[in-house]
Amino acid sequence: MKNEVDVIVNVDVSPQGIDYELSISKAMSEIKIEDIKIVVAAPEHEVYVDTILDTIREAAKKRGTGIAERTHEYVATKMKEGKAVLALHGDKFAGFSYIETWGNKHYVTTSGLIVHPDYQGLGIAKRIKDYTFTLARLRWPHAKIFSLTSGDAVMKMNTALGYVPVSFNQLTDDDAFWHGCQGCVNHDILEAKGRKFCVCTGMLWDPEKHHGEPTSLEVIKDVMRTLVLRGIE
Repeated sequence: MKNEVDVIVNVDVSPQGIDYELSISKAMSEIKIEDIKIVVAAPEHEVYVDTILDTIREAAKKRGTGIAERTHEYVATKMKEGKAVLALHGDKFAGFSYIETWGNKHYVTTSGLIVHPDYQGLGIAKRIKDYTFTLARLRWPHAKIFSLTSGDAVMKMNTALGYVPVSFNQLTDDDAFWHGCQGCVNHDILEAKGRKFCVCTGMLWDPEKHHGEPTSLEVIKDVMRTLVLRGIE
């Protein structure tokens, strides 16, 4: 996901400052996708919540698009409920996304996909997307999975998994879901159009129209192992 954020540049132009920046740049350029661990977030990961929210907020500013604001408590709860996926490089935050059920668990959304700017270009977004999708499939196998997005990269990942673009009337009619859009700067457009469409594109994955799973067996086993160990149904 191309949520690019400006990297803060050190204003120290002394040789020592330049050397420091070059060493940081070199270290980051040597990071490989294998160095990034993707996990189903747990309560102990709440320490990353504020960084996650700041990264999402800055990315939205950079793109000039709307975003449904989430609170610290909301994201922390998703972690405690086993409804979030986190990407870590050692103990450093690299990426995040979460899932939620709607309409008496007939629908599931995958939302808030973000990759920290220091770790973009490694393919982390796709790995996170595969994990959130698999998490949703394992926990609610009969639910339709949908996504609202204005990002080309997310649309591409959704399409690769088998999502198709749909009008909003094919998504959940759960008012609690649409209430979450009130924090977006484009909410007035959504309301003016009677919740039929907005700046975002609605994309849907219907289990009745697919056979087999689009994600790898490795990812499925990893997520399933975590759910079993934590006693999450």
